[in-house]
Amino acid sequence: MRVAKAKTAKGKATPAKATGKARPGPRPIRWLKRWVWRGLFAAVVFVAMMVGLYALVPPPTTIYMWQEKQRLGSIEQIWVAADDVAPVMLRSVVAAEDANYCTHWGFDVTALRAAIEGGGQRGGSTISQQVVKNVYLWHGRTYLRKALEALITPAVEAAWSKRRIVEVYLNVAEFDEGVFGIGAASQHYFGLRPSQLNATQAARLAAILPAPKSRSASNPSNFVRRRAAQIRDGAATIQRDGRADCFE
Repeated sequence: MRVAKAKTAKGKATPAKATGKARPGPRPIRWLKRWVWRGLFAAVVFVAMMVGLYALVPPPTTIYMWQEKQRLGSIEQIWVAADDVAPVMLRSVVAAEDANYCTHWGFDVTALRAAIEGGGQRGGSTISQQVVKNVYLWHGRTYLRKALEALITPAVEAAWSKRRIVEVYLNVAEFDEGVFGIGAASQHYFGLRPSQLNATQAARLAAILPAPKSRSASNPSNFVRRRAAQIRDGAATIQRDGRADCFE
């Protein structure tokens, strides 16, 4: 069937314009969804790269360290490999902060329930969650931070060994104002290398972690002494019953 042709002013035939609706332009909602998905994909890729990177190399700093450095002018931190830390220090921090560390995959449901029942007076975060908060996120109780922490923690548990998680935790934890990591802390409080710490010293360092700016390991209050004694017993217990096997 032949297409009808129209005559131009000069007599030349041209195809007749097709009748019908014009092609619609891009829809704003569809465009927005496309870029939201692209943004989420880029964020996932970035987090995966950072999780993989810090499984192998020490984090150069953290948001909180950077903030404290800006506030104080300087901070103390010395990265120390887990092999150069007294094993009792690793056991002490796990006994103090996360006794079921070897049996969970990043979240301790029992500890979380106890924290809720206690009205928030005791923490329910695992060492893995604290590492994610310290290394990748910021301090503060916000729903966004907790949501990101919940998403990143399983990735860290999957990519890092349990020993690596404790190693990073000990190197980024705050032990006093401007004092970060077990390398700086052991020198700051006792004038010793981390490998030289004994059970009592390790327990005292672990005892001050929840409130490092108001507690001292070298000049402990009665509370810190009592807490350190509990941690020392707990460290010995998890060594005996196998709850330290995953990081030793």
